[in-house]
Amino acid sequence: MKPSLLVFAALVATAAAHPVDGTPPGKDHAHPVVVGNGEWTFETVPGWGALPDGKKLGPTHGSVLTGSDGKIYFSTDAALSVIVYEPDGKLVKTIAPECAGFHAMTIRKEDGKDVIYGAQLPKGRVCKIDTDGKILLEIPNVGTAPVPGGWNGLTAVTVAPDGSVFAATGYGAQMIHKFDATGKLLKSFGGKGAGDGRFNTCHGLAIDTRFGEPRLLVSDRGNRRLVHTDLEGRFIGVHARGLRLPCMVDIRGDYCAVAELEARVTILGKDGVPVAFLGDNPDKNQWAKFGVPPEEFKEGVFTAPHGLCFDQAGNLYVQDWNATGRVTKLVKK
Repeated sequence: MKPSLLVFAALVATAAAHPVDGTPPGKDHAHPVVVGNGEWTFETVPGWGALPDGKKLGPTHGSVLTGSDGKIYFSTDAALSVIVYEPDGKLVKTIAPECAGFHAMTIRKEDGKDVIYGAQLPKGRVCKIDTDGKILLEIPNVGTAPVPGGWNGLTAVTVAPDGSVFAATGYGAQMIHKFDATGKLLKSFGGKGAGDGRFNTCHGLAIDTRFGEPRLLVSDRGNRRLVHTDLEGRFIGVHARGLRLPCMVDIRGDYCAVAELEARVTILGKDGVPVAFLGDNPDKNQWAKFGVPPEEFKEGVFTAPHGLCFDQAGNLYVQDWNATGRVTKLVKK
């Protein structure tokens, strides 16, 4: 067996969740579980993010952010909209009810304060809100020209260091649109396909600063790959292939965590090669399934990772696409 295949096999072997208390793998329990391998080893926090009085989160088809103050922002399709937690999982508040259905979010500092940009799938708009939920900007607005292919199927948003806003219609025309900070359309690129510069569900966007000049990192879900373009939309190359329906990414240092809808989180090195698999689900009947009920969840095992983020300490928060809602905190070991 080639050395690279040996490494891959070893990662697969360590991807299963291992209960800290010695409970047999696959057995239901409410005890912490260890996932990952090497420096990418994490421990789950059972029950993290549970709401008071047993209330359900509601459908989760969004993403997770951490603010500069350490608070966690978690989007839902329910009336709760964006739920704000302390790092220990305690509910702080819910915000922005008119923004329910943020399919993707990104957070950045503007004028010394955190602001959140959300891609609101049901309404086909990008909203910039403050951390209390006040809407500060909408795109499209009166200054926004019509975008090629329209706003149907809005899946992603991110913001470049210069304030340029990128939004993707990955459930629609497979286009990525670039706007200035006021919402003026600057350019559009992409379209459906499997070749260079084309997408098959451009589902997630992130700014990647690991290679010098900032790049756009696109989760090209249907093509099972991550691709780079420059900030003018010119294709640079494929960063990683053969992924299990990559939805969104978060970058920490030289590494990238990928939420894969087919029941796994993968950590990639700067070269795009996997270094760890987290929460890999051996039951393919649960892969990418929205309707898995809570009683079938297994601690440390994912069903359909859709959004994720690191916090300042390197802990990882993962949101599954799920009808009743699910979020998992993984504490870095």
